Amino acid sequence: MGATIFICAWIGKKLDEKYPMDKNWFTIGFVLFGLVASVYVVLKQLKRYNS
Repeated sequence: MGATIFICAWIGKKLDEKYPMDKNWFTIGFVLFGLVASVYVVLKQLKRYNS
């Protein structure tokens, strides 16, 4: 879970360096995407474990 969020943050940071804006929108977006994806995978595994 942590690795997914870290990789997404790293990708977002690299994109923010390449395409600068007022705020770090790529980093924010990719971190949120990584968080949602990680939670989805964990919930899917928990559902399979409880069944």
